Order: sequence, then structure tokens, then C-alpha cells
Amino acid sequence: MPEFQVIFNDQFTNDFNTLFTYLPQDKQYLVASVPGSFHNQVLPKSSLHLAHCSYSLHWLSRLPKELRDERSPAWNKGKIHYTSAPPEVLMAYATQFAEDLDNFLSARGGEMVSGGMIVIVGSSIPDGMPYSQVVNGIMFDCMGSILMDMVKTGSISEADVDAFNLPIYACPPGEFIEGVERNGLFSIEVIELMNPAPWLKGPIDIPVFVKHVWAAMEGMFSNHFPSKSIDELFDHLVLKLSDISQQLESCYRDGLQLFAILKRK
Repeated sequence: MPEFQVIFNDQFTNDFNTLFTYLPQDKQYLVASVPGSFHNQVLPKSSLHLAHCSYSLHWLSRLPKELRDERSPAWNKGKIHYTSAPPEVLMAYATQFAEDLDNFLSARGGEMVSGGMIVIVGSSIPDGMPYSQVVNGIMFDCMGSILMDMVKTGSISEADVDAFNLPIYACPPGEFIEGVERNGLFSIEVIELMNPAPWLKGPIDIPVFVKHVWAAMEGMFSNHFPSKSIDELFDHLVLKLSDISQQLESCYRDGLQLFAILKRK
């Protein structure tokens, strides 16, 4: 049997020590970790045979500067995402994602041996579908609406809302294919849209759903807004989403998870 080494990669702020304590003690492989952005090279050249990227590519490396420029058509005033925003805002997000994807593929291309594979699982959306028609899009619109209500009560400032945007982009398959082909280092062996939660049956448990969202996003909001306003935001989010729970359930659909396998040329 060959020896396997598994290397975990995440941002510098990730607690790798906690990760290692949860690994099984009788594992039949060697483990290591390397901190740093995967948009850059993190491993030696021609050292990687298989990469697995799970729900990470949708995080942008940075927000497009046009979103906070009052002179730009992409100024995202009063909103925190491209959901329901003007087409210029969506284009700014898509352009940044295309740049990030190219950097990601170039970095992995240098690290991988010829014939090496990347398995990618992540957030997506069918080509041509507005993001406002999926659950997350509706939720992001609700978040923006709640924040603007908090502006009216004086909890936060309007300038803070105008300067805040979620660095999240769900890339449709067509754009993903174009990005891989433009980069040129990989061939696409498999690409399809899948159901992200096939086990989900019945109505959405809104409080539990919001708890998961809170855990994932609290850091982004707390870095921008006063800490006391974060509880208010998510408490109101539970109420607002509960009022439209039937709409959320009707918008839940298959085909929101990208599954792709790429092969190094």
C-alpha cells in the first residue's frame, strides 16, 4: 500500500490544533496543514495528486471596489449583495469571481502533477436564474432590509450599510466552464448541478437555519457593525423569515450545488 499524506489548507486564522484533535487516532494516513489563501500557491510545485475543495470557491478574495464608489454604476447603495441589485453590481461580482477562479486554477496547476485531479463541490445556480429566486438570495435581501430598518432606529448608520457587501458569489456552470477553459491548465471531466440537501424533507426549521447562518457569517458582520447590533439583526431575521416561510419552501429547488472534477493537462 502506498503512503498517503493529507494536507489541510485554510486561512491563517483557522484553528488547526482543534482540527487535529478531532481526527481519528488510528488513521492510516499522515496529516499536515498549511495556512494561507488558496488563491496563491500553498504547496511545492508538482507535489499534489488530488485536491478536494468543498464550499470555498464562492468566497471572494476581496470585494470589488466599485461597490463602494458613489461615482460607479455598481455602487450598491442600501444593499449588501448582488441579489435584486442592478446588473452592474452583478457584473462586478462575476468579474471578481472570474479573477479569483483563474488565480485558484493557476495556483493548483503549478502544484499538481500531470493527470492530477481536483474535485470541487460548492454553491451554484442554474444558468440564467436570478439569485433572488433561491433561498439564500431571499435571505440576503431580508438582511439588507433589516439593516436599513436599523438605520431608521439609529442602531447603525446608513453609511455603514452602504459600505458593507457580502463577499459571496454563486457561479453558474456556464461561467465556471468558461473560466476553466480560459485558464487552460485543466480539462473538465465531470460537471453537473446537484441537490445540496437531498435529506431535507418538510418545512424549513427557521430558527435552526438562522443559527447556522449566524455561525457562518457573524465574523463578517461583527467586523463592520457594532457588536450589539448583530444580535438584533439575527433576531429580526428569524422573525422575518418565519413570516415568509412558505415562500422560502416554494423556492427551495434542486440544482444549487456544483459538482465538478478537473484533470491537470
